[in-house]
Amino acid sequence: MRTRIEGLAYVLGDNVDTDQIIPAHYLTYNPAIPAEYKMFGKYALCGVPDDQAGLPKGHVPFHPPGADEFVSPYTVVIGGKNFGCGSSREHAPIALAAAGVVAVVAEFYARIFYRNAVNGGYLVPLETKARLIDRVCTGDRVVIDIAAGKLTDETSGEGFDLLPLGEVGPIVEAGGLFPYARKVGMLGQ
Repeated sequence: MRTRIEGLAYVLGDNVDTDQIIPAHYLTYNPAIPAEYKMFGKYALCGVPDDQAGLPKGHVPFHPPGADEFVSPYTVVIGGKNFGCGSSREHAPIALAAAGVVAVVAEFYARIFYRNAVNGGYLVPLETKARLIDRVCTGDRVVIDIAAGKLTDETSGEGFDLLPLGEVGPIVEAGGLFPYARKVGMLGQ
C-alpha cells in the first residue's frame, strides 16, 4: 500500500449508492477478463445524477470530454455520509479502481462497500469526521498521507484529519484479504 496518495479530487454527496457507482446493466462484464475490466472503468460513476456530482455549477463529468474514456483523471473520490449504500455488489469498488481511483474519503461507508473495497484490495477507503464535500472541490489537487492521517487540499491549502485504518490497515497494505492471509500464513503459497 502506498503511504502517500496524490491526485485530483472528484467530489460527490451523501448516500452515493452502488447503482450510481456502476449501474446494474453494466454488470454483464466480467472483471476477470482484462478487456471487460476496462469497461468497468469506462462506466464508473455514470449513474450519478447531475445534482449529486461536483461543483455548485452543475455536473462535472468523471470522464471529461477528450480524456481517456476508461481511466478518469480523478484518483481520489470525496464522498459524504453512507458512501456505497444500496446493493452489496463488489463491482462498485472494482469500477472505481478500474477507472484509476486509488482512494475514497468519506464521512462513513455502507459496511458492505467498505468490506468489499478492503477485502478485494481495490482501493483505500478512508474516513474523516470533517465534512469534506463542503470544503474540497472537484478538480482540487489533494495529497493523502496515510501514516500521518492527513488529507491536504493543495489547491486551498487546507488540511484535514483522517481516521486511522485500524484493524483493516494490514489487509489494505497487503492488497486485500487473500494476499494478507497468505502473508500471515493462514493460506498456503
